Amino acid sequence: MPSPTPTPLTTLPQIPARVTIADVARAAGVSKATVSRFLNHRETLLTKDIATRVEVAIAALAYTPSPMAQALKRGRSRLIGLVVADVTNPFSVAVLRGAEKACQEAGYLLMLFNLGNDSRRESEAIAALSAYQVDGFILNTLGRDAKAAAQAALHGKPVVLVDRRHQGMQADFVSLDNAGAVRLAANHLVEAGYRELLFISEPVKNVSSREERETAFRRFISDSVPSVAGLQGRTFENTVDDTQALDNALRALRQHAGKRWAGVVCSNAVVTLRMVAAMARLGWQFGVDVGLVGFDETEWAPYVGPGLSTIQQPTDELGRIAAGCLIERLRGAAFPPRQILLSGRLVSRGSSAHGVA
Repeated sequence: MPSPTPTPLTTLPQIPARVTIADVARAAGVSKATVSRFLNHRETLLTKDIATRVEVAIAALAYTPSPMAQALKRGRSRLIGLVVADVTNPFSVAVLRGAEKACQEAGYLLMLFNLGNDSRRESEAIAALSAYQVDGFILNTLGRDAKAAAQAALHGKPVVLVDRRHQGMQADFVSLDNAGAVRLAANHLVEAGYRELLFISEPVKNVSSREERETAFRRFISDSVPSVAGLQGRTFENTVDDTQALDNALRALRQHAGKRWAGVVCSNAVVTLRMVAAMARLGWQFGVDVGLVGFDETEWAPYVGPGLSTIQQPTDELGRIAAGCLIERLRGAAFPPRQILLSGRLVSRGSSAHGVA
């Protein structure tokens, strides 16, 4: 007995690689405008039969509206652009995490652009993120390209600056209290008995956070010299490819110190890591040959030598506050630009305790 002929089923068109609103309209036998009404929750303008046909077609084709297209219709993308100077810097990564959490909680997504410490790319970063219709910017850049940040403002996008100021730009600014943090680090070394201090930084010029920290160190030395016998302090700028200069600066530090204890304040984790490498090259020990306090608490700080003393920045909070300030602006806040400075915390370990091997 022959098998019964199967009853043909009503089928929808084959699903293309990228389903469009036109495909949905074709499958449902309606216009694109009708599908658009359904997607924008305006079913009251449609009959029950038409709404059901559109709903079935959307499910069968697994159609999802383009977030960018919807953003253009709404005038908001719910995207926030974050530009960082150097994603290899632990500070930038930690700030990113804090900002990302705050954005997610508020229903925003974060888009990252890494400059790789190339200030010439700041304008490129703003242009690229603007092309994605970001609603606003969080900038942790070198701050050397004033036109770049101004470009964001010209697009009518709110901007929040993190850690580094942009000259002449009026925007919310969130940062560590650099002056207070430097005093905390330098005073800790002085109280431990160190009398010859060296402040080591990446190139300072036109990077506000580096300028503030170097200025604070010089001021600490000048203010402390009258009351602390034998105290002297110098500053040194180091670049990534000049290891010999760093080694020479450390030798000079020991020479100037003579019988006094020599200590170093490193301006960030990148410099601290260079300092660790230099100590290995010289065969020296932290807390014996040279004392150290470095900015930024990293995962590896407790495990280097006797443990590295650090100034812990509230990086997660910095990121969260920066994102919060921007979201407030996006929701219509119109008060004057704010400056929010957070305190650092000293984490004392063996590198600043003289005589610990």
